[in-house]
Amino acid sequence: MVNKKNLWFLTLFSLILVLSVYYITMPSESLFTNKTVDASDPENEVVVNIEESEVLTALRVEADDQMLEELQELKTVLTSIESTIDEKNNAYEKMKLLNITRGEEENLETKILEEFKLKAFVKIDGDQIRIVIASSDHDETLANNIMRSVQSNYDTKMYISVKFQS
Repeated sequence: MVNKKNLWFLTLFSLILVLSVYYITMPSESLFTNKTVDASDPENEVVVNIEESEVLTALRVEADDQMLEELQELKTVLTSIESTIDEKNNAYEKMKLLNITRGEEENLETKILEEFKLKAFVKIDGDQIRIVIASSDHDETLANNIMRSVQSNYDTKMYISVKFQS
């Protein structure tokens, strides 16, 4: 039987989980801007034309689906009555790690966009980082510079691969 403490814990944990997933999936630009823009002012009119590679879009959708699947499995473990405390703790830690990893991936994508003006998809799996760049140029020097830039974010040796796709 579920007592009031457990019910409150699960309710608050679910709320925190939903808010953290929402925070992670928010565009990072909206987090740092606190500027209001008057839409009637002609100087503030900005035309943005962003096209993303279909390959990057497909990779992002696949990664998001995989992450949501894993989060759902972990949530099932957390809410299961049959799960032990250790299993629930491990599931919670894995959820935190997934959120941290997703944040790192977004930060690296933003860094590549700012430094090299290239759209990229980043997938982190332990000490391996896979980067897919949306560019028809297959430049070894550029790939090497991207690897060095990404490695500068980490203290330990990471195995970084860069792949160019148009």
